[in-house]
Amino acid sequence: MSEATHSAHPTDPGLSRRTLGAPAITFMIIAASAPLTVIAGGVTTSFAVTGSLGVPLGFLVIAVILTVFAVGYTAMGRHITNAGAFYAYISQGLGRAAGVGAALIALVAYNAMQIGIFGLFGFQLSMFLETKFGISTPWWAWIIGGIALVGVLGMNKIDVSAKVLGVLVALEFLVVIVFDVYAIAAAPEGVTTATLNPAELFGPSLGIVLVFGVAAFMGFEGAAIYGEEAKDPKRTVPRATYAAVAIIGLFYAFSAWAFSVGVGPSNIVAASQESGPDLMFVFMSDHVSVLFVDIMNILFLTSLFAALQSFHNAVARYFFSLGREGVLPTWFARTGPSGAPWAGSIAQTMIALVVTVGFALAGDAFGGAEALGDQSFLYPVLTMFTWLTNTGAMALVMLMAVIAAAVIGFFAKDRRGLGLWPTLIAPLLSGLLLAWVFVMIIANFHVQMGQESPEPSTYVLPIIVALAGVVGVVWGLVLRAKRPAIYERIGRGTEPGAYGTQLVDVVDSREL
Repeated sequence: MSEATHSAHPTDPGLSRRTLGAPAITFMIIAASAPLTVIAGGVTTSFAVTGSLGVPLGFLVIAVILTVFAVGYTAMGRHITNAGAFYAYISQGLGRAAGVGAALIALVAYNAMQIGIFGLFGFQLSMFLETKFGISTPWWAWIIGGIALVGVLGMNKIDVSAKVLGVLVALEFLVVIVFDVYAIAAAPEGVTTATLNPAELFGPSLGIVLVFGVAAFMGFEGAAIYGEEAKDPKRTVPRATYAAVAIIGLFYAFSAWAFSVGVGPSNIVAASQESGPDLMFVFMSDHVSVLFVDIMNILFLTSLFAALQSFHNAVARYFFSLGREGVLPTWFARTGPSGAPWAGSIAQTMIALVVTVGFALAGDAFGGAEALGDQSFLYPVLTMFTWLTNTGAMALVMLMAVIAAAVIGFFAKDRRGLGLWPTLIAPLLSGLLLAWVFVMIIANFHVQMGQESPEPSTYVLPIIVALAGVVGVVWGLVLRAKRPAIYERIGRGTEPGAYGTQLVDVVDSREL
């Protein structure tokens, strides 16, 4: 078998093949969810905003929903191997034009997630240096440095990123486990299961708890993106997907419960509202040495970096897939000797740089930070991080609901020997549940944006996501009318015959 996937250029080797095993892909998926960041920031934010004690159980409910979703998702994935993942699935399940629309939404979503996380990364690093060493530096300077480092890793062989992310994720898990142990040992109200009581979740706050919790799982669907680079796509991708959902769901639920035990169920909401993400570090500072707390802070930064790298890799492969099939200029399909999609990596790097500069100018030159008053120092967190990551999570949940419909469409004419559970029942059930979560996200988007009530500005970012989908569908229809050869291979990836009798069918990017 060839050691590279099809490229849009005869001189390019394409993506590396048979490189990643299930553990490597699982680590990259978990890295995208940033375990330490979720426990320190996501869990406390969920307790603070929802006022509900059902946060730990909420993680388990989301894990169940996504596991049911994964049944149809992985069943379809055994027949489609494409670095475009969502794009390819929707193209073959609901139509090529819809697939192009999904591709542009996915690009917006993954870019938003990655760039938003950069906002928190730059802020945390600048604050850490100022607190520990008295060095005052602008938050955006560290983001630019991070963008460069992520870009360099993104242009190297994928197993380099996998090894880096594997080490970082392992360290994250270790430090969270240490926190869990101390939290359970502290237990000011005893080791109680109060926050695991279903009555605390299944009430008026259920929707908002799931809205905040689902963001912690974003990236789990990314296993399919690495299908072309997996050692055995038909087995590796499903194993990585199920493993990631199980590990993330159980670990986050357990750690959120331990957090509530350590602070006390009767105090966890108030403490989270008062301290926010610092609550974890404040708690640990009372039980361990300053050195260990400093190590936790550093690992918090590496947790963010791991997520940045994971989402960067996803965007680069989407660009590669779209360029290879002629949906975008074929320049995007260029890869290096290592098999890394360097053109897509550069494109994502430039997008991150431009957006970062835009937020920096808006904050400094146009008074955006001053408008936040006493919270002006939190500008990159309250704007860049909050706005973009919530937008990305919203878009990905919507895409997963559409994917569920695509699975049904894909198997409608030929179930390929499978039963009704993976081809109809599981995708229908998960699709309805994900659609409900999406509706709840939109209904509570003002809460996620830090607004007291919905405003016209609340829906600017969701509208941008929707416009990306509309533009994609229109472009797909244009390709069908003007370039039928390109249209026919949309979403087909490395399928036999997708590129005719030759390896490539080079499209002049200037004509696109």
